[in-house]
Amino acid sequence: MTEITILAPNGQPARAQMSGWQGAGQGFGGQLERWTPQLKTLDAALLPQLELGNARAEDVTRNNAFAANGVQLHIDNIVGHLFRLSYKPRWRRLGITDEDARAFAQDVEAWWTEYAEDPIGCYLDVERKRTATMMVREAIGTHTRLGEIMAAAEWVERPGTAMRTAIKMVSPKRVSNPNGQRDGGNLRGGIEFDRHGAAIAYHVRQAGGAGLGMGSGMSQQWQRVAREAANGRAKFIHIFEPTEDGQTRGANQFLSVLEQSHMLPKLQHTKLQNAIVNAMYAATIESELGTEAAMEVIGAGEEGTQNLTKYLMQVNSFYNGNALRMNGVKVPHLWPGEKLSLQTSGNVDNGFTDLESSILRWMSAGLNVPYEPFARDYRQSTYSSARASMMEGWRYYMGRRKVIAARFATALFALAFEEALVRGELKLPRRATRGFYEAKGAWCNCEWIGAGRLSIDGLKEVKEAVLRIESGLSTYEKELALLGEDYQETFAQQVREMAERNAAGLPPASWIKTQAIAPEDAVEAA
Repeated sequence: MTEITILAPNGQPARAQMSGWQGAGQGFGGQLERWTPQLKTLDAALLPQLELGNARAEDVTRNNAFAANGVQLHIDNIVGHLFRLSYKPRWRRLGITDEDARAFAQDVEAWWTEYAEDPIGCYLDVERKRTATMMVREAIGTHTRLGEIMAAAEWVERPGTAMRTAIKMVSPKRVSNPNGQRDGGNLRGGIEFDRHGAAIAYHVRQAGGAGLGMGSGMSQQWQRVAREAANGRAKFIHIFEPTEDGQTRGANQFLSVLEQSHMLPKLQHTKLQNAIVNAMYAATIESELGTEAAMEVIGAGEEGTQNLTKYLMQVNSFYNGNALRMNGVKVPHLWPGEKLSLQTSGNVDNGFTDLESSILRWMSAGLNVPYEPFARDYRQSTYSSARASMMEGWRYYMGRRKVIAARFATALFALAFEEALVRGELKLPRRATRGFYEAKGAWCNCEWIGAGRLSIDGLKEVKEAVLRIESGLSTYEKELALLGEDYQETFAQQVREMAERNAAGLPPASWIKTQAIAPEDAVEAA
C-alpha cells in the first residue's frame, strides 16, 4: 500500500515543517512563506551598500532634527565637554611601587593637558583646529553617523612646540578600493589584509579641489597608508566594534532606522500643509445661484468673461456700501441668495501625535538612546520611569565610552607619549624593570573621565553615593567620576579651600554624615 503524505501549501511535506521551529517554517497561515532572506556574511551584506548607506545616514543627520539630536546625545554623554585623562600605569607589572606610579601619573597628566588640550596651539591636530577632546568628540559623531573612526598619524615639524606627533582625522567615506576595484580576498572596503585577516594598509582617497559644491569633493587619486611602521609605531588608526568574524568595516548607527528617519519629516510637512489649508479660510460665503443662472452670467468666450466681471463688481460694490452697525459692530448684510458659513480648523491632529511618538520610539531604540531626551518629550515621564530610562542609556554610553572613545583617545595618547619619552619630556621611574617597548600596554594603560551622569533628584542621588562609600561598595574616585570629575583634583581643591577659609577666619565647612545619609532619622533622634 502506498504511503500517504500530506503536503503543505508550498508543496513540501507538512510533517517536516510542523516539527521544526515556527520562525523557520511557514508561519501561522503562511505569513512567512515568502520571507526567505539569504544567509550572508556581514561583509557580503554591508560592503555592496556601504557608500549608499553612509550617504543616506549623513543626509538624514543634516536634514532631520531628531537624527541630529541623536548624534549630539552620543557626543555629549559619551565624551562631554572635557575628556579627562586618568593615567594608571600597571605598576606591579613594571616593577615600581604604587607611590612611584602615582607621582609619575601626575607628571604625565600635567604634560598631556599642556600638549593635547592646548586651546591655542592645537598641536596634536595636523590642521591645528582641534584639541584632544574635540578630536574625540568628532570621532564619536563620525562613529555614530558612519560606524567607524579613522585617523592617520603624521610627523610634522612646526614652531611653537618640540613635539612632532600630529593626528590627521580621516573621514571613513574617503577609504575605498582604488579606481573602483571589486572587493576580493586581500582587498575589501579599501583595506588590505594579510592571510590571517589583520589589516596591513588603508587606501585613502585624496581631496579634489575642483567641483566643490557639485561633486563629491574627492579626486580620483588614492594614497596607500600602512597600518604600522617597521618599528611597530601606529601610522593609521581604525576603530569600530565588530559584530562578526572577518568584518572589514563598521555599520553606521542609522541603518536600522533610515526609512523611518527619512519619512518622518515628510509626514510632518504633509500634516503642516493640511493644518495650514484648514486654517486658511475663517469664513466663506455660499451662493444659491443655480447652475442655469450661473451659466447665463458667465456665458462663454470673451462675452462671458465680461459678464462675470460685471457681476463681481456689482457684488463688491454692494458689500462696500454696507454700513449697517450695531453698538459699533458691523452687521453683515449679504447679497440676495447668499449665506455666511464659518469654517473651523477640524481634523488638525487626528492621531498624528501618537504616530509621531511611535516613530520616534522606533528611532530611539535603533540609536540606543533614551526616548525622553531624544524626542524632547517628558510629558508622560515620572521620576521612576525617567531614571530607569536614563540608567539604561547610561549603561550604553559607558560601553561606547570604554570600547570606542577611550580606545581612540588611548591610541592618540600612546603616539604622543612615545615621542615624549624619546625627547625627554617625560622620564620613566628609575626603579622600572621594563621599558616602554617591552611593556607598551602597561605603560599606556589609561582611564578616561567624560561627561557626568545626569542627576534627576540631586538629594537622593547624593545620599545614594554617600551610602555606597560608607558601606564600602564604592570609592570617591568612582563616585566623582560619575559626576565627570577627578577625585584627586577635588581633594586638592578642598585642602586649598579649607586653608583659605582658616586664613580668612571663616569657620570650617559643616560636613555632617548623619544629615547627608538620613536626615529624617537625625531629626527623630534629636
